[in-house]
Amino acid sequence: MDKNIKLHYIKRVDDKCAELPWYVTEYIDSRKRKLSHTTLLNYCHDYLIFFDWLVAEQLAADQRKNIELSVLESLTVREVENFLSFLEYQLGNNKYTINRKLSALKSLFDYLQNKAETPDLKPYIQRNVMAKIDFNSIKESQETVANRIEGKILREDDFEKFRLFVAHDFGEIYRNNKRMARFHEFNRERDTAIVSLILGSGLRLSEVAGINIEDLDMNKGQVRVLRKGNKEQYVYFSQQALWDLESYLNIRETRYVPDKSENYLFIAAPIGRKGKSRRLTPRSIEKLIEKYAKAFGKPALTVHSLRHSFATRYHLENNDVPRLKNQLGHSSIQTTMIYTHLTDDEMRKAVINMDK
Repeated sequence: MDKNIKLHYIKRVDDKCAELPWYVTEYIDSRKRKLSHTTLLNYCHDYLIFFDWLVAEQLAADQRKNIELSVLESLTVREVENFLSFLEYQLGNNKYTINRKLSALKSLFDYLQNKAETPDLKPYIQRNVMAKIDFNSIKESQETVANRIEGKILREDDFEKFRLFVAHDFGEIYRNNKRMARFHEFNRERDTAIVSLILGSGLRLSEVAGINIEDLDMNKGQVRVLRKGNKEQYVYFSQQALWDLESYLNIRETRYVPDKSENYLFIAAPIGRKGKSRRLTPRSIEKLIEKYAKAFGKPALTVHSLRHSFATRYHLENNDVPRLKNQLGHSSIQTTMIYTHLTDDEMRKAVINMDK
C-alpha cells in the first residue's frame, strides 16, 4: 500500500479514536502492527455504534468518550443481546454484519480482560460479558453460497461485452448528454483498464485502489499488491488487461497531469479549474462500476462480483484450485472451493454437449 494511503488511513483511525474512550485507543494502538488500517477503521466505526448505543440507552455517561471501564464490566448478557437486536432491527444489519461487529467487540473485551494491565498488574476488567455471547449461527453450504453469488457474476461472452461497453458503448448511449459523454470520453481508458484488470486478475477493491506505477511489471504481466494481513504478493493479470493498461498509461500523464510525486496508478479527474489530480479512492471505483453495471443492464454487478467472475472463469478453464487460491489471496482453500460449485452447471452442459 502506498505510504500516502497508509497515512490517510492512520489519520482517519486516529480521528475516530479521538472520539472514543482512552482504553479503546490503547487497544487500537496495540493492533496497528497486526491488522490492516482498513480493518482498524471498521473496528472504530463498530465501536462508535456500540458506545453511542450505551449512551442512548442510558447505560453509561452522556458522552461516549467518558464511558468508564466499570460500565463494560457490569453489562449483562441481556443488555448485549438488546444491542445485537438493535443492530438487526433498527440498523438493518444482516447476520454476517452482526457477527463482524460482535467479533470486534469480543476482541476489545478480550484485550481489556486478558492483555491490558493496570500499574499494579491487574486486568482492566475482571468480568467479560462478551465471552458469554454466541455468534449468529449461519449454516450455509458451499453450494448455497455459490448459488447466491451466481446471479451476480459475468459469464462467458459477457466478459468482453462488459469491457467493450465500458470502453465504447456507454458513450454511445449517452452521446446526447454532453456532460456524461464528455466525462466518459475523458476517463474511458482509465475505467476500461480498471474493469479489465479486475476481470483479468481477481484483485480486491482495496488492492486495485492501492496500486502505484512502480508496482506494475508490464514485461511479466504482474502487479505487486498488499493483501489481507499486510502480505505483499505479485499477482498475474491477463493479456487483455495488459493491453488496456498500456492504453491508459499512454494518456495518463497528458490527460490527468499528475505531479511527479503522484505515482499512484489510477487517478481521479481534476475538479474545477484549479483542481488537482489525486488517487482514485475505493469508493470512487465502486461508484464507477455501479454506474456502468446499471447502464449495462446488470445492476447487481459490483467490484467484488467482478472478482467472483474472474475466479469462476479461471476455475472453469484451468481446474487448479491451489493456484486459484494463491491468485485470489485466500488464506483458506475452503473459501476457494466455492468456485468449484459455481461451475457445476457449466460442467453439466459440457457433458451433455458431448452427445451432440
